[in-house]
Order: sequence, then C-alpha cells, then structure tokens
Amino acid sequence: MRQINETFLKAARGEKTGHVPVWYMRQAGRSQPEYRAIKEKYSLFEITHQPELCAYVTRLPVEQYNVDAAILYKDIMTPLPALGVDVDIKAGIGPVISNPIKSVADVEKLGELNPEEDVPYVLETIKILTEEQLSVPLIGFSGAPFTLASYMIEGGPSKNYNKTKAFMYAEPKAWFALMDKLADTTITYVKAQVKAGARAIQIFDSWVGALNVADYRYYIKPVMELIFSELRGENVPLIMFGVGASHLAVEWNDLPLDVVGLDWRLPISEARKLGVNKTVQGNLDPALLLAPWEVIEERAKAILDQGMEQSGYIFNLGHGVFPSVNPEVLKRLTAFVHEYSASKLGR
Repeated sequence: MRQINETFLKAARGEKTGHVPVWYMRQAGRSQPEYRAIKEKYSLFEITHQPELCAYVTRLPVEQYNVDAAILYKDIMTPLPALGVDVDIKAGIGPVISNPIKSVADVEKLGELNPEEDVPYVLETIKILTEEQLSVPLIGFSGAPFTLASYMIEGGPSKNYNKTKAFMYAEPKAWFALMDKLADTTITYVKAQVKAGARAIQIFDSWVGALNVADYRYYIKPVMELIFSELRGENVPLIMFGVGASHLAVEWNDLPLDVVGLDWRLPISEARKLGVNKTVQGNLDPALLLAPWEVIEERAKAILDQGMEQSGYIFNLGHGVFPSVNPEVLKRLTAFVHEYSASKLGR
C-alpha cells in the first residue's frame, strides 16, 4: 500500500503542517533534460495523448525534486476541440485557433464536452498516476473562462487582449453566452478529473490580469462564483491563479475556493493586510531561479517567513518554471523550503 504525503492537502485546507509544502508551476517539462529528449521524438499533442508517457512526464519532477504535489501535464486548450474549436499548438507561438469567435452565432455553434469520449487520455493519465505511481496528491487543472475566451476570440496569444475586451464591451450578450458555455465546460472537465483521481484543482486564469477590478466584478466574477460553487461538492481543494492579477487577489478571496495563488508582484504580507485570509500559494519570482544560490535562499526565506505567519501556506513560484532553469536548483530549493520551514514550525 502506497503511503500518500498529504501535507499539501492539509495546507490547502488551512490546517497546520510539520513543514511548508512546495510544488512548482510548470515543474513538469521544459527545464528537464529527460523531457527535452522526449520532445525530440514527440510533440506536446502526442505526449498528452499517450497516457503512460504523459504520466511519466507528470511524475518525473516529484521523483527528482521531492515536491509535495504533482501537477497534471496538459495544455489548457485540451477540452476546446470537443467544442468545435480548431486549435493547433505551434512551436514558438503557442495555441493558434483558425475559427475565432466573432459573434453570438459563433458561440451558439459551440458543442459540448463529454470527457469520457472526448478526452479519455486525460482521465487514463490521471488513473495511472493516482492508482499506481504517485506518493503525493495530483493537482488537476483547467483554464478559466476569460483566458480560454481570449484565445478563442484573439485566435492565439495576445499582448493586450484588445479584441477580447472589445468583444466583451460591444457584444455583452455574446460574451455572457460564451462565459456560460465555458463555465459548463470547465465544471464538466474538472469533475471528470476528480472522478478519475485528482485530489486538488487549480484554475489558471493566466490573462485575467488585463482587466481592472470593476470589469472583473461585472464580466468575470459571476461565472467564477458559478464554477467554484459547483465544484465545492467535489470535496477537493480549489486553487485560483493568474499572472499580473495582484489587484484581483481580494476578489478571489471572496470566491468559494480554498487557495489564493499570488504571483511575485504582491508580497504575501501585503495580501494579508488587504484581507486575503484563505490559504495563500506563492510566490518566488521565477527569474530568481537563475540568481546565485545565496540570493535565492535569502528571497525564499523572506517569502516563507511571511507565509508562515499563519497556517495555510503553500510555497510555489509566482509563475512557471522556464526552460533555462537548472533542475538541481529546484531540488535544492525544495530541500531548503522543507528544512527551513520544519525548523520554524517545529518550535
């Protein structure tokens, strides 16, 4: 019988732990030589459609870094083809969509996601990991409606989301219809992941920081309320994360979720002063992973000291690991977080 390290789950629920749990966004993939060797043979699409291979990529950082959770290796675009969205992941660019949304008629044409039929490889990967391989919880995930909509409207990555915002302001009926469609898709997708064995869920709203607070409250917050309210019944910790979205941290704290993820722009102590009283996850600047070890240790210590001021804290980066990071640095950082936090929490 495999023993599961549940430190991450306890922290996510706001319970006291013997050490601060740690995992890293994008810990699976680009910075690992084993992954780069796989990428020479297979595309992202091919890796994610082969459950055994995808499970290997997902579990590799757990074995290498001794982190307290695994994050499912997948792309946020995965559920969209089932809706009729023509997605192609282009190297050096990212997701490119050849049939962007331009009207309410386009929204009405979108189909439904049936996870067992449309993404069985995702569910099989989760089962392999959770039933056979992992000794830590698996975090499943989904892109949030705003971020998915931005790709669907822009037709690909964007720097300023002008088309998305213009659509939101000019076509409110179509916008809210799209939000409802993506909410249903997200709920269905996440519930299937939990049923397959995921023990926590992170919703990535990567680009929602492009909105101000007033627009977030009107155009986005109701759909996020709906999603998290529906997912509460799954009895797994729910995490919210976005980049450049520090101004929305208090809005997220209002939602029926468990963990507020912070990027590196907002110190944890400041978030607490603003009223964020849920478990916090974050938030070392990923660029610091290229700094000398003394600098990394000093910054990590400062973040840990802030995080440990109250129970309910998970150490992470303020965004994902990038390709030029040395895996040995992540291994050393994980050990430091575990040892330093255990020395403080054990008093």
